[in-house]
Amino acid sequence: MCGIVGYAGKRNPVDFLISGLRLLEYRGYDSAGIAVLNSEKNLQIIKSPGRIDVLEKLVRENKPQGYTGIGHTRWATHGLPTAENAHPHSSFDGAVAVVHNGVIENYQSIRATLKNKGIEFKTQTDTESIAHLIAYYLQENRNTAEGAVRITAENAAEELPRIVRLALSQLHGTYGLAVLFRDFPDILIGAKLGSPLILGCGKGENFLTSDSSTLAGNTDRIITLSDHEIVYMTADDYTLHHRDEGVVNRSVEVLDINSPQIDKGGFAHYMLKEIFEQPEAVRNAMRGRLDYDSATAKFGGLNITPQQLLTVQRILMTACGTSWHASLVGEYQIEMLARIPVEVEYASELRYRNPPLDYNTLLFAVTQSGETADTVAALREMKRRGYTAMSICNVIGSSIAREASGGIYLHAGPEVSVASTKTFTSQCTVMALLALYLGRLRHLNFENGRQIIAELERLPQLIEAALQTNEAVKKIAQKYAACESFLFLARQFNFPAALEGALKLKEISYIHAEGYAAGEMKHGPIALIDKNTPSIFIAPKSYVLDKTISNMQEIKARGGPVIALTSEGDRETPELADDVIALPEAADFLQPIIYNIPLQLLAYHIAVERGCDVDRPRNLAKSVTVE
Repeated sequence: MCGIVGYAGKRNPVDFLISGLRLLEYRGYDSAGIAVLNSEKNLQIIKSPGRIDVLEKLVRENKPQGYTGIGHTRWATHGLPTAENAHPHSSFDGAVAVVHNGVIENYQSIRATLKNKGIEFKTQTDTESIAHLIAYYLQENRNTAEGAVRITAENAAEELPRIVRLALSQLHGTYGLAVLFRDFPDILIGAKLGSPLILGCGKGENFLTSDSSTLAGNTDRIITLSDHEIVYMTADDYTLHHRDEGVVNRSVEVLDINSPQIDKGGFAHYMLKEIFEQPEAVRNAMRGRLDYDSATAKFGGLNITPQQLLTVQRILMTACGTSWHASLVGEYQIEMLARIPVEVEYASELRYRNPPLDYNTLLFAVTQSGETADTVAALREMKRRGYTAMSICNVIGSSIAREASGGIYLHAGPEVSVASTKTFTSQCTVMALLALYLGRLRHLNFENGRQIIAELERLPQLIEAALQTNEAVKKIAQKYAACESFLFLARQFNFPAALEGALKLKEISYIHAEGYAAGEMKHGPIALIDKNTPSIFIAPKSYVLDKTISNMQEIKARGGPVIALTSEGDRETPELADDVIALPEAADFLQPIIYNIPLQLLAYHIAVERGCDVDRPRNLAKSVTVE
């Protein structure tokens, strides 16, 4: 949930730290801080609650000087977002400074042990215990009369990683760590278990980061740390240590890292920009994957043969949040086009369950970041049990992408706004391609495949048409922005879109919203209906439209406002609705993509009307790397 940057080199690290934290602010924006260490062993820590702009002002006023530094942007897990709880945290003797992403589950017992040794704690965080623990072992190492090893510049490369490993052996939980040592001002140590950490290899400088995008313009040579690895780094060198294997040699990857497009491109918010980027995101998701000659889809990274896929009798998808909703869309698509049973499980539940599964079950872990802690853990658990595990994600080189047996990248591009929009659209598009591919391996004939490809080729244009509803949706948002509860209702393929629409409204406007299968309305939720609770119906032309209209009538009979998303040319539905958004007709398996567009716009405009921070909603972070 937090962002980490680190630098060891020959220039002042401040510019890299601040620019890196700005790129990582979507990972956490409760508070932020940096620590800079110079050759005179002066460790200067500057931190503050709030956004990077607040920190940057303090940094410019204090003008820290040095050649080694670490930075952090926080999403609070332990303790309020205050200056005191912000990272970096220093040790009781000022000898160690630490930034941390993850959760230390046994921090309270470590805290109690260290308090018994006379160490005082100043914060409510779990991270402070790490700084104290490392400093304690460092001090104990120096104070041991018999067999003491005095740590010097000559042996620091061996002894400091040993001290850090000793401290890490006491921790239960997850961590991405960057550690500075006051008495060794040219050294930076990083460590990883469960939270992303990347070494950037430069010339006369080396970098540490939780996201490779921060390295753009600095280096394109990286090493992605694996769990239980520690990196010892200076300006001119680095060494990797593994808990069980000792010093390890890892090959350097060369990535095509372009500076992320972080400008708003003339839009008021990143979210609105990303909503309008969806036609191109869908084109990118499909580019090179439609095989017209064979009337199927093709993927370069699945790493599984058609013969092996023919033995699959069940697909299990695991995800969280928006990705879970996209997986539900995939369930409908794959079951219709490929006739393979699909189950969708919350990753946070699957990781602790022991569901009875056939040996010929294929897992797909679905995620935007590829670092979602629950999804990573679920994938690892299923792999441990011997199941083939695939991924659908957006970030190349992420933990899930590396650990899966194969997978499909979304190519949606960077998504700066915390609320996912184009990721959902791209995931649903990739699911449709996968359904086509699996269907052509089984019962879909050539003509069926050609028809599905024709529908997919129309998709970007259909999304562009849906985006033309923006002004009409804005007027509806202004009408209902004061309401404190919304219901989202749909049937079949569009039921997941109703869930996603409700989630978007909750995320960025802080309005209570629930998504339901429309037929379930009368089994309880209808008790919520009143004149101040709008019901949003996704009601395209389909074989269940008459049933959906009956549900609308139930709402109207009880005085509830109805907002209807309908197909162009539909005359019956608008007669029942108080407000109508007409959308182009689309194949049923693509309707969730088209109908989700005005729901995204509705959430956006309502949030703007209510004065909410659209791109940085309270309590949320983009990449959920803690449990």
